Amino acid sequence: MSAEPDPTAERINPRTRVPLRIEEVLVAAAMGAMVLITSANVVTRYLTNVSLAFTEEYSVALMVVVALLGTAIATATGRHIRIGVLVDGRSPRVRRVAEGIAMVLTIICFALLAWYGTLLAYDEYRFEVLSNGLGHPNWLYTGWLPLLSVVVMARAAGRLMRLLQGEEG
Repeated sequence: MSAEPDPTAERINPRTRVPLRIEEVLVAAAMGAMVLITSANVVTRYLTNVSLAFTEEYSVALMVVVALLGTAIATATGRHIRIGVLVDGRSPRVRRVAEGIAMVLTIICFALLAWYGTLLAYDEYRFEVLSNGLGHPNWLYTGWLPLLSVVVMARAAGRLMRLLQGEEG
């Protein structure tokens, strides 16, 4: 019999100051929008042999939103990708320290992403870069990168605080 927890078992989300339900609803809405516009494109192409060009541009932007919001949820709940072989057999204290280090590194990584994403979005705004497909201002799409990177950083900081207070481990 294995001592490993069942990865398919229902896990209860940790108590957070800002409810995780916000990100979950936004992810569901973004995925629903992707399904609708992609389905509309498929049906239109099938019936008329004409493709709706805007669907790809919006789908790519929505995929970035889904990926970053999903990262925020995974970070807050401790379901992020990890290399378990390094810490699984260790004591709870060692695992908690490793998780704390992972959260600090996550904050640093997403701080860099937010910084450079902000510079990119500002440059696109300043130079009036337009999207290839629809000609919209490109910063409307790239602006989500730094904003949602800050959300991931906040979720990582919240998890780090819960680890330091001994609420999670």
